[in-house]
Amino acid sequence: QVQLVESGGGLVQAGGSLRLSCASSGSIVSFNAMGWFRQAPGKQRELVATITRDAIRNYADSVKGRFTIFRGITTNTLYLQMNSLKPEDTAIYYCKGIIATGEYWGQGTQVTVSS
Repeated sequence: QVQLVESGGGLVQAGGSLRLSCASSGSIVSFNAMGWFRQAPGKQRELVATITRDAIRNYADSVKGRFTIFRGITTNTLYLQMNSLKPEDTAIYYCKGIIATGEYWGQGTQVTVSS
């Protein structure tokens, strides 16, 4: 059973930065793909960014140029660097990992961007 634990959320002013972390209980290179998703109040969960085992990255249009997804292989941690944050980025951010045996989600971390 794989466990994913997010951290790094918080309150930040518009224009600020945060780095989210997703620590995996297993080897991060065992995942076929990993990603960050977010869910704002009253809205559906949406994709923010993904990265494949071969380090191919994909971003939602709304975060391109502002967010960067990357992996820490030695620390078995997935990261999301978020710059130039906007109030509309406010949401609970979730980490997801997909391996051969299934997909796993973290518990989420709250990001709040004030105007």
